[in-house]
Amino acid sequence: MVSRAGRKYLSAEERHRFIAAARRAARPEVQTFALTLTFSGCRISEALALRAADVDLEQSLLRIRTLKRRTECWREVPVPIELTRSLELAHRLRARQAQPSRCYSRVWPMSRSSAFRQIRALMHEAAISGPQACPKGLRHGFGIAAVAAGVPLPTLAAVLGHSSITTTAVYTTAAGNEARAQLGRMWES
Repeated sequence: MVSRAGRKYLSAEERHRFIAAARRAARPEVQTFALTLTFSGCRISEALALRAADVDLEQSLLRIRTLKRRTECWREVPVPIELTRSLELAHRLRARQAQPSRCYSRVWPMSRSSAFRQIRALMHEAAISGPQACPKGLRHGFGIAAVAAGVPLPTLAAVLGHSSITTTAVYTTAAGNEARAQLGRMWES
């Protein structure tokens, strides 16, 4: 996860700063979009494809269509209740879900380039720079944080929509403080 260009994931501290910046966003749709990327680990295109019907407000989970496979594949991703509450308030999801003509409309009707710019602006506000300061950095940061929290690789693979666990195993190669924290738990034994 580290190349010559640098680290490609947000560290724990950067994730906290990004979340704080997202919560301060003036526009609720920018806030919910940024927090959805952060707390679900989904790709930017997958978040943009999310429809009102794909948000389960009762169970606090998102049904995300995995877009990197040739066959249609969906995954259910549990998210914090705070996120589903914010989604409901900002996007009136209950009302939209009750109307057949609106329940399959996209939650965020913005272009990929516009969404990318919004995330980059929040990264700048959170004082995050480098190759990790992009939507993919959020996805990789999610993977690193999940491994650090002890989430089993098969579970993480399912949540991220990976067809092979070898793809998911890349998140076990943390650098710097993350690696030190992971090894620190072993040293304490």
